[in-house]
Amino acid sequence: MIINERQPSVSRTYVDHILEHWYKDEDVEVLVQGAQRLTRGEARRRLFRLGHALRHQGLEPGDGVGLFLANRVDSVLVQLAVHLIGCRVVFLPPEPGPGELAALVEQSRARAVVTDPLFAQRAADAAARSAHAPVLLSLGPCEQGCADLLALAAVCPEARPEGVPAPGADEAVTVLYTGGTLGRPKLAAHSHRLYDVLVDLVEDAPQESRPTVFPAMNPGSDRVLASTLLTHGSGHLTSVQALVTGSALVVLPEFEAGAALAVLREERITATMFVPPMLYALLDHPECVPGALPALRRVVVGGAATSPSRLQQAVEVFGPVLSQGYGQSEALGIAAFGAEDLATEGARRPELWRSCGRAISDTEIEIRAEDGTAALPARQVGEVCVRGETVMLGYYEDPERTAEALHDGWLRTGDMGYLDAEGYLYLVDRAKDIIVTGSTSDNVYSRVLEDFLLTLPGVRNAAALGVPDEEFGEAVQIFLATAEGADVDPDEVGAAVTAELGELYTPRKTVLLGKLPTTKVGKVDKKVLRAEWASVS
Repeated sequence: MIINERQPSVSRTYVDHILEHWYKDEDVEVLVQGAQRLTRGEARRRLFRLGHALRHQGLEPGDGVGLFLANRVDSVLVQLAVHLIGCRVVFLPPEPGPGELAALVEQSRARAVVTDPLFAQRAADAAARSAHAPVLLSLGPCEQGCADLLALAAVCPEARPEGVPAPGADEAVTVLYTGGTLGRPKLAAHSHRLYDVLVDLVEDAPQESRPTVFPAMNPGSDRVLASTLLTHGSGHLTSVQALVTGSALVVLPEFEAGAALAVLREERITATMFVPPMLYALLDHPECVPGALPALRRVVVGGAATSPSRLQQAVEVFGPVLSQGYGQSEALGIAAFGAEDLATEGARRPELWRSCGRAISDTEIEIRAEDGTAALPARQVGEVCVRGETVMLGYYEDPERTAEALHDGWLRTGDMGYLDAEGYLYLVDRAKDIIVTGSTSDNVYSRVLEDFLLTLPGVRNAAALGVPDEEFGEAVQIFLATAEGADVDPDEVGAAVTAELGELYTPRKTVLLGKLPTTKVGKVDKKVLRAEWASVS
């Protein structure tokens, strides 16, 4: 599959839609981070200067630009500037180790890497290992001696860069890291069609009638908080949709529950997105009480499995503003459950609290058997397969993995789940996280077990792993983050699991921790748990 060929296509991109807002009412505030507050006019002029500065580094349309950035206003503008001049955004997330980061830069064929000064040493090491020798730029001065992109932009013209061709229909414009093996990362490549979906969500009416995984759905009136990483799909799409709608975007540099609550309150945030551990941390904060955030109208929860009991708790605290969203780097929008539907339908059918909703507009979902071909009937567990405009073009420069994941436009997500008769999707596990145990090698679905564990008194977060076992191949081991002062008895937990889910789910060992390790995206880091704690001895 060719995913980087430039050819005549659409004449307007999502950046054009953003700029339509930024040319109007120039004094309206649009980008905020602490004391830094940019109006539409200021943001537009800074964007154009950044575009010229990048071009002066020899970048041409179609070139890849790695973005190794922290959450800050200038990070948002640099990402827009890369697309403005027709280049390919390559998001470099902070979690990979040195070898993996270098492999990511190399495989993405990035001709330049823009780094936050905090990450400059790591960026310099990765760039030095690349055969492509990318130009290294920093968002501000740094000790590594790379060029300061902000200083370069300060002396550039404030007019829009000209002569940028439209992206081709099957051209990769955005690339996201999505795991892989050591030294051989998987890079999900997306075309402009992903952004067309965002624009359509704004322009098509009525807004509330179509399910969406994106938070900003009230054009021009929302104040949206970007709380997840801008270099991951959730933070990127949250920021893009806010700006496409003409809304103000507030950037949270780092997540800490108390600081997040203060920003939500002081900036009168109306919409945001959290991954489950963020939501749980907010709910556990003593200042998070009903009525504390009267401006909040929509909170999308996604990125990992969410406990139904915690969702219901969130509705009790925030009101009927909680929406569920399901997607992955390979398909950034798959299914959604709107806040209004979740509140009304959830009251009628309590099992829907475990659902991540129905397919978003113009997206199809099928549950397929192990071979990936035969569609399964309702309520039968299989692999979730999806087709639609948010599905990636393929893995960048990786035809072998692309062929494994995509068949006739259908993506094999690697997630296990089922559809009910009304089309609601229920996830039970990642295929690789299924614990195969017992005398008949039955499946233990960690999602089911973790959801139950989160209903137990004193349990704030939970994770389940399959660990080696001589008799059954694998045994169930659980990890619990307990509330301060809580007296959680592992034996009682095991008994409760057995009573509720059966002996197959009974944990061989229970580890109690103050908190569970998380990745930079905020998901529980099962790799760390497995490496440091997993044992059945």
